[in-house]
Amino acid sequence: MKLIPTLPVDKRVDFGKGVNSLKVEIDAALQELISKLSVQPVSKVKAELFDVTLPGKPPFVGKKHPLTQTIDDIKEVFASLGFDVAYGPEVELEYYNFEALNIPADHPSRTDFDTFYIKDDVLLRSQTSTVQIRIMEKQKPPVRIIAPGRVYRPDTVDARHSFMFHQVEGLLVDEGVSFADLKGVLYQFIKAYFGQNVQMRLRPSFFPFTEPSAEVDISCSICDGKGCSVCSYSGWVEILGAGMVDPNVFKAVHYDAEKYTGFAFGMGVERITMLKYGINDIRLFYENDLRFLSQF
Repeated sequence: MKLIPTLPVDKRVDFGKGVNSLKVEIDAALQELISKLSVQPVSKVKAELFDVTLPGKPPFVGKKHPLTQTIDDIKEVFASLGFDVAYGPEVELEYYNFEALNIPADHPSRTDFDTFYIKDDVLLRSQTSTVQIRIMEKQKPPVRIIAPGRVYRPDTVDARHSFMFHQVEGLLVDEGVSFADLKGVLYQFIKAYFGQNVQMRLRPSFFPFTEPSAEVDISCSICDGKGCSVCSYSGWVEILGAGMVDPNVFKAVHYDAEKYTGFAFGMGVERITMLKYGINDIRLFYENDLRFLSQF
């Protein structure tokens, strides 16, 4: 461009057109290289300079849901007691959910367990006891399992109830199993999970699939058994149901009730978690609020 004034007047126009054409070619070639190499213009790089010696931003690391943590803790305790973990389908046959568990169609307690039907004899399971039946059908005693998983019941959602929740049920079948064995296993679990200072008591109850049956209470971990709104000022909170396996259940899986005895128990994972951490609303587990979940 600087040469143009030094050229004869009649040659300047053609020379200038050539120079401009060359500038366009060079600029196009440079833009193509920048695009291929992802190189930013120098002016933009200068505007975005940063100190590479500064510590980087830590990535967000997720963690297990508090209910998953509780299930893992429960599995760990019972693994130390010799129990295996078994799983079964959430969409279940009516036979496994009711009949095999000594709950015939005309049984008064059936309405408590009626759940969401998919068709006449297929439904969403209302307890993980169905897994116990499936395991006993395939395996002869001794049997020592826990069965964690989701269950469904037509409960109205409120601070203490949900139409979907998690359960862990346990089963032990062998020769000579007694109610004392049941009490001992539950005592070891409660002490391991809630702490050595927590007390346990059993109250007579009824379940179709166990006889005799009991409700198991622990001293309230919120008030240390002194009485508060969580335990209705009684100092005790119910955490699970248990009992000796009813002979009719053994009959359904072709076990010899004269030879074998066993016990079963079931607990709600949400209830266990709420008691341990002082949570007063079950709905908090399902709202996916990171302000709540990140505390665990």
